[in-house]
Amino acid sequence: MYIGSTDTRGLMHCLWEIIDNAVDEALAGFGDRIEVTLDADGSVQVVDHARGIPVDREPRTGLSGVEVVFTKLHAGGKFGAGSYNAAGGLHGVGASVVNALSARLDVEVDRDGATYGMSFRRGTPGTFAGPGPDAAFTPGGSLQKLRRARKGASGTRIRYWPDRQIFTPDAGLDLEQLTGRARQTSFLVPGLSLVITDARSGEPVTEEHRHDGGISEFCEFLAPDASLTDVVRLQGRDTFTETVPMLDDESGALHPTDVERTLEVDVALRWGTGYDTVTRSFVNIIATPKGGTHVTGFERAVTRTVVKVLEGTRLLRSGEEVTKEDALEGLTSVVTVRLDEPQFEGQTKEVLGTPAASRIVAKVVEGELKQFLTSTRREEKAQARSVLEKVVSASRARVQARSAREAQRRKNALESSTLPAALADCRSTSTERSELFIVEGESAMGTAKLARNSEFQALLPIRGKILNVQRASVGDMLKNKECAQIIQVVGAGSGRTFDLDAARYGKIIFMADADSDGAHIRCLLATLFFRYMRPLVDAGRVFTAVPPLHRFEITNPRKGQDRYVYTYSDVEYQRKAAELTKKGIRFSEPQRYKGLGEMDADQLAETTMNPRHRSLRRITVDDAAAAERTFEVLMGDEVAPRKDFIVQGAYRLDAERIDA
Repeated sequence: MYIGSTDTRGLMHCLWEIIDNAVDEALAGFGDRIEVTLDADGSVQVVDHARGIPVDREPRTGLSGVEVVFTKLHAGGKFGAGSYNAAGGLHGVGASVVNALSARLDVEVDRDGATYGMSFRRGTPGTFAGPGPDAAFTPGGSLQKLRRARKGASGTRIRYWPDRQIFTPDAGLDLEQLTGRARQTSFLVPGLSLVITDARSGEPVTEEHRHDGGISEFCEFLAPDASLTDVVRLQGRDTFTETVPMLDDESGALHPTDVERTLEVDVALRWGTGYDTVTRSFVNIIATPKGGTHVTGFERAVTRTVVKVLEGTRLLRSGEEVTKEDALEGLTSVVTVRLDEPQFEGQTKEVLGTPAASRIVAKVVEGELKQFLTSTRREEKAQARSVLEKVVSASRARVQARSAREAQRRKNALESSTLPAALADCRSTSTERSELFIVEGESAMGTAKLARNSEFQALLPIRGKILNVQRASVGDMLKNKECAQIIQVVGAGSGRTFDLDAARYGKIIFMADADSDGAHIRCLLATLFFRYMRPLVDAGRVFTAVPPLHRFEITNPRKGQDRYVYTYSDVEYQRKAAELTKKGIRFSEPQRYKGLGEMDADQLAETTMNPRHRSLRRITVDDAAAAERTFEVLMGDEVAPRKDFIVQGAYRLDAERIDA
């Protein structure tokens, strides 16, 4: 669970945990040199010259600080509330996990003028009769004082042999990964030397990494192109309140407690002449290769700031827009944040989940980057102008490329014989502007043809209820005429091969009657799109139309007053009727629409299709796992869960709404 896997990746993660503990000490200002040695017998040694792990007794457990660190989860200083933190240590959960996954682990600590030592086998303290993990082992024992330490010496030496009963036979320590990690850390902690020695075969090979330039130097190192700007540093800090469970010493219960945290932001970035975007992100010098809230806040802030600054210039033409991809084109950046007890999505720490990081990083980046882009200093002003011109150029190139693709795709689609004859396509070649209405019933289709704007609104009729694809196989779904036609018309494929950029329409709109059958049809369509065209739903491009339920006809409308008033729910109908009566406005018996076909073209256009007056409901997926479960309950093969769902919700049902 803690290292992610038992292959090379997991083996390397164990090493990262031990190295990171030593780096934490350097970050705190203790020690400026870490030595890592890969030995020929399969062991790994990590040596630091920091304070050394505390050796005094921890009052709650009665164990030495060393034994607590290497045998207890969440006992280290990284976890804030533990008593070990009060003793001054900074080691966390990683040491105990590595110990449990090691056939042997030896630790020596120089502290308070003495050298202390202790050994473990698969997390159990004890004594080995000789060198190596195969020596006879006697369980039991505690931290021992071995000898006097050199005057002024302090630090920790850890040597461990990974347990080959746990890790796969082909798992091995990757020197290239280790070297890359050491180089990366030396950039993130200026003044820290990391010495890597590979003694696994023949003559030991040693390599030392030290970079005093910090993340500015790292940014230059990562950049794949010639520079358009100098490296810009964006730094700041802010506080936020986080609710965390705290253990009550008296009751032994956990209580939610508000804790004020400080988050420090340090970003180095520079734009280059190329087109690739390179971003490296870190939390407390831990790499987050899959990003997280800090990267989200950074990218949003860069885009927003560039757009705001461009609005104050004449570089953008009317109607032109800048997207995130335009603003980040050619950008190389290193995003680092530091905070106590960060929340990661998973113990392997690849994604930061702390919500406040997004807001604070965005705030810092916006303020600092705006100063650079609006600077009046000659050199910075010229560089900022180059950046803005590059962003505008990227925006125009994107639009031109997209227009060319859309024109060709539309041409190919229209010339092919695969599009169904029932499709009433639109004339526009702009995907962003075009809309596809999936219309229930032939009668509604006839009215919709007269009501639509054929410039950008396309219509596809379906006859009644389509196949429930939650129960059907892929083969059955593709054989179904209605489903196949919808997939063909959308034009982006289905399932794993679905290509969002190939979709022919910017909006997909379900238009069905405002009754229970219409709701069922919308549910079936939503199931089809969620299961086989999910990226459209994720992108927020799938909607349902909202047709009216009632129409009031004002008997004697005053000047400027609409003759017809529409309502979209029973509650709104009752409120509107009461309002008109109170105002003394006379109206004929309200009309109750049972279907779209009852409306004429003008009414359908005014209430449901005209973008100026209509209402649309966007179909979104806030929680993918919950959505999967909901679709399975409502539309899946298992009847019992659906029955339980209906029974549990029955008491909330208004009996008068049952269409029977």
